[in-house]
Amino acid sequence: MVQEFAVYKGETLLCIGTKEECAEELNVQPEYIYWLTTPTAKRRLASRKNPDKCTVGIKL
Repeated sequence: MVQEFAVYKGETLLCIGTKEECAEELNVQPEYIYWLTTPTAKRRLASRKNPDKCTVGIKL
């Protein structure tokens, strides 16, 4: 089964697909898409000044 991801910037949906598809769309490495879904990324997001403007990844 292929894992799919959704990437948002604030309330705006940037892309949906596999980490490779999202990485190609956003011009980043696939590992970055996966990293956006980790607990570490979530903690860093919570500590930012404007978390509503951050890029966030969600596993579907």
